[in-house]
Amino acid sequence: MNRGPLMPSVAIHRCLRRRQRGAVIITTALALLFLLGFMGIALDFGRLFVVKTELQTAMDSCALAAAGELDGQSSALDRARSAGKTAGNLNRVNLQSADWSGEGQIVDADITFKDSAYVTTGDFAAAKYAQCQHTQPNVKMWLLAAMGAFNGNTAGNPATHNVAATAVATRASAQTSCPVPVGLKPKPGGTAPNYGFAVGEWVTLINEQGAAAGGEIGWANLDGSNSAAETEAELNGYCGTEVGDTLGTPGVQASVADAWNYRFGIYKNSADPAATVSNPDFTGYAYTATNWPAQQSAYDGPAPGAAAPTAENFLTKRQAYASCADTGTKVKGANSCESISAPHLSLNSFQKLAAPGDAPGGHKQYGRNRRIVTVPVINAASQVVDYACMLMLQPLSIPMTNVQLEFRGNASEEGSPCTTSGLPGGAAGPLVPVLVR
Repeated sequence: MNRGPLMPSVAIHRCLRRRQRGAVIITTALALLFLLGFMGIALDFGRLFVVKTELQTAMDSCALAAAGELDGQSSALDRARSAGKTAGNLNRVNLQSADWSGEGQIVDADITFKDSAYVTTGDFAAAKYAQCQHTQPNVKMWLLAAMGAFNGNTAGNPATHNVAATAVATRASAQTSCPVPVGLKPKPGGTAPNYGFAVGEWVTLINEQGAAAGGEIGWANLDGSNSAAETEAELNGYCGTEVGDTLGTPGVQASVADAWNYRFGIYKNSADPAATVSNPDFTGYAYTATNWPAQQSAYDGPAPGAAAPTAENFLTKRQAYASCADTGTKVKGANSCESISAPHLSLNSFQKLAAPGDAPGGHKQYGRNRRIVTVPVINAASQVVDYACMLMLQPLSIPMTNVQLEFRGNASEEGSPCTTSGLPGGAAGPLVPVLVR
């Protein structure tokens, strides 16, 4: 039987169904776009948060390292910028990129200094705070950029964003500290803060076990043990010492000379100045009665002139990044580390020096504050009662002989050149870098 034409109601129904199918497609597309926006917000803002965290860690490292160099000396700001850049740029930024995605790392202009009133200053004597501030540009957006291209709103959904971070640090007294494993005994009748010593005075480190008398320095293990091997390990870094701790009285083995002499940039063939434990100071130039006849104030005193033509004070040598051989690179022989201080040094078994000046692999590239050290002041029972700031004057000879350090005052004094690592928050004690913002 032939079917007649469709009833009008049936035709209308089919037409509506086709229109509904089109509406579903449009609704689904709009919903997907809506979900894409939320995914973009979650992913891209999550990335910005990660980059912000990485950058903040870098700024914290920069500020702490820079603040540690604010000792009121003429070279303080240069050292602070160098230390801040080195520490900050060791961090990875933008999803752990070593070169920060090629967008530029911390430079001198990112590091500024504030005085005690928190006003920007370029005066090395007034600088109390170090501020590191950096903007990481062109952090790429993943989905928001695609959304901007889709809806045409590229201004509201840019392809990249900038991320900024700031940190401020200063120096404050520590609850715990990271001194070197020696103990300074007060002079008879000496009391705080300087315990009978004058600033600039040379003090002898006695190498014989337990033989140091009042007014001298002896080896003293910070963990309370008497192990000579522990002494060497602690020279490479030991933290947690507190006032009241009892120190050990170890014997001394020749291997301690390796860790001591790293600080002067003096190495055996197997050692590498790039390794953290073997980093040198900014200078390895040594001071003995030969090249510093006054035997006092080698830190900042007047040069002896014709009596020792190569000699300048420690601060001057630091600015020049002088090696133990001054501008030379030899351990022994003419114009060497030994010859400058002859006959006081005997560096048997040591073969190489960290390079002087701007040369790669030397005091400028790897140098850090390693010869201005915090030393525990101990009583008759070998208990820590305070901390002194001292300058390491001479490397250790082989065979072992007594060496000297220069007293630079109480480590807690304002303007002390000593800065140690440790837990901040103490009412007194050595100064440590601490974040304040």
